[in-house]
Amino acid sequence: MATHPPTPIDPLLVVILGPTASGKSALAVVLAERFFGEIISCDSVAVYRHFEIGTAKPSHEDRGRVPHHLIDVAEPGEAFTAGEYARQARVALGEIAGRGHLPVVVGGTGLYLRALLEGLFPGPQRSDELRERLRARAGERDSGYLHRVLLRLDPEAASKIHANDQAKLIRAIEVCMAARAPMSELWQERGRDPLGGFRILRIGLNPPREKLYNRINLRAARMFEDGLVAETQVLLQRFGDARAVTPMHSLGYQQAQQYLRGELKIAQAVTAAQQGHRNYAKRQMTWFRREPDVAWLEGFGDDASIEDQAAAMVASELHASSSV
Repeated sequence: MATHPPTPIDPLLVVILGPTASGKSALAVVLAERFFGEIISCDSVAVYRHFEIGTAKPSHEDRGRVPHHLIDVAEPGEAFTAGEYARQARVALGEIAGRGHLPVVVGGTGLYLRALLEGLFPGPQRSDELRERLRARAGERDSGYLHRVLLRLDPEAASKIHANDQAKLIRAIEVCMAARAPMSELWQERGRDPLGGFRILRIGLNPPREKLYNRINLRAARMFEDGLVAETQVLLQRFGDARAVTPMHSLGYQQAQQYLRGELKIAQAVTAAQQGHRNYAKRQMTWFRREPDVAWLEGFGDDASIEDQAAAMVASELHASSSV
């Protein structure tokens, strides 16, 4: 009797997510070493060259231990969108799987991760000229101006975007004006382009809040001790107007600039950076809690017990695929 050949099973993709300072990168390196993996960074600041101290990029030692992708791939003046990240990361995923290695995506930028795994709405290209015009008008009018504009163009989209979320409001207005149609209608017509061809194992890190905040405070203070202010000064001299340099708006660099302008004393800048990173960690957890099918581990990624639990999950998934 003829038998059907076994159904091919998609290769495994491991995703490590969680708040800043939770040990995601350390866990990624451990898993990549154990399972012949390569790491794809999912960080909207680490993509930029020349920014080092304030980005918490993996050390050169760790990058030497296992291959890393999507780090130092853009110049500071470039707009590196979530869509561009998804495009490059998907190429890297295909290449890693083609080598028979395990892709490990790690990072804390939720929008980048969503773009990679679920795809983004394929709307019109961004228009920097229109965006600048909208920002200028918003600065001249009251805080609800952009929301009122979107309300006229697309009431449904306006009902889903907070009146203070300038970035999303501007993008929605931009889409409506470029497409000459409400963004909500285009969304229904075109939808998204989710990632296919992989089985996804999502591992989330959820360390105790007080311990996480202590780590965040220590990391932020260490950035200043390691020369964040001096690095920021060099970057300002090299690239000029900070408003046109995307990573200059990130945490740490913002506060270093405030110190350099004389708006904060150094201790105040450190405290402000610490608070900013703690607030960011809260927002990250709110975002990641909406991710489907996450296996949450209650600890830091560099804890031996967490490393073992995560490795057991990966081994189980790989064994299941090899036994099919």
